Amino acid sequence: MDDQLKHYSDKLAYEIDSWRPEGRPRSFIPHRTMSSETTTAIDKVAVVVTYCDGIGCNASTKGALNMLGLGFGVKELIGGLDWWKRDGHKTHAGAVVEKCVTCGCGSTS
Repeated sequence: MDDQLKHYSDKLAYEIDSWRPEGRPRSFIPHRTMSSETTTAIDKVAVVVTYCDGIGCNASTKGALNMLGLGFGVKELIGGLDWWKRDGHKTHAGAVVEKCVTCGCGSTS
């Protein structure tokens, strides 16, 4: 039972759903271009939410790993932009996000 408690506690520590107010994607930095230079405008105190096209894409996991390595607090958006949009939230990048081309994951949903 202790292992299971740890597992679910860890999931909540590392993932976020689209209904949490702090889980609002604001910027779009492709995981392949995340560096100390490209992330200078992001507050290191804030929790960064990484996301991609949907559950079939792992670019959000790659982004989380990159951002964590750069010293940011990170949570991964469960279901990606697919679930974000299904929950009725808007996106800011329009067609670029719809095709998930700029994130580098290769998805063309």
